[in-house]
Amino acid sequence: MRILTLVLFTLASAIGALADITSLISRGLFNEMLKHSNDSACPAKGFYSYEAFIAAAANSFGAFGTTGDIDTRKREIAAFLAQTSHETSGGPANASDGPYAWGYCYLQEQGNPADYCAPSQQWPCAPGKKYYGRGPFQISYNYNYGPAGMHINQDLLNDPDAVTRDPLIAFQTALWFWMTPRSPNPSCHDVITGKWRPSATDTSDGRVPGYGAITNLINGAIECGELGSKAQVADRIGFYKRYCDLLQVDYGNNLDCYNQKPFASALPDVPLVCRLYILTEQ
Repeated sequence: MRILTLVLFTLASAIGALADITSLISRGLFNEMLKHSNDSACPAKGFYSYEAFIAAAANSFGAFGTTGDIDTRKREIAAFLAQTSHETSGGPANASDGPYAWGYCYLQEQGNPADYCAPSQQWPCAPGKKYYGRGPFQISYNYNYGPAGMHINQDLLNDPDAVTRDPLIAFQTALWFWMTPRSPNPSCHDVITGKWRPSATDTSDGRVPGYGAITNLINGAIECGELGSKAQVADRIGFYKRYCDLLQVDYGNNLDCYNQKPFASALPDVPLVCRLYILTEQ
């Protein structure tokens, strides 16, 4: 009886999360946000589906898009899709419908990427495998593929290409990155939902709640802590504002990270940007 109750509770929770997310972002709205992701000019044409996005959230990361009030939930969806759109964007400034309609155009790091294998006893590289940027967040390095795969029950160390074969796995790895804190730093989810409370050090270093702190977590070593506009930060904000407008929610405060010192790396001798994923210059 206890087992049956647990199964029913788990199923009900998953269905509840699914219904809640789809009530905020329909298939039509998702397709409008990622307007040109299925354009013939995009290498990822036909890959990033609404069904995979919803399933990854509801079945693997139920707190995504379901935490806080309606506006908070909408901002989280907008922020996640904005940051990942920046990483996969294929639209120049003069692109049809503007550059912020061209998110999710790329599937993996372009050119001839390195293997991104770092020495690790816990997450050893498999012979002949490369851990370059793949998927919505361009996840890279063996020490990201390993724990991400473990969390979603996929052996990504031995099969990193699964991220580019299966859209569900692609979205799961992106949401794993989004939802997972890396001590002493918060997760992107904790920042956008208001769970994160800056420490005295954070406050002293200018790190404050808002979309800008998420950019800092993602790529602070390169994009944050410099006065004046920076193209990458402006691009991330541009996607975010477009998506918030489509979701009919205000942007919140502190959208950039120009006055924020970068978050510290959680791994010794590894810059934050390299620890998370490959920077894609847009």
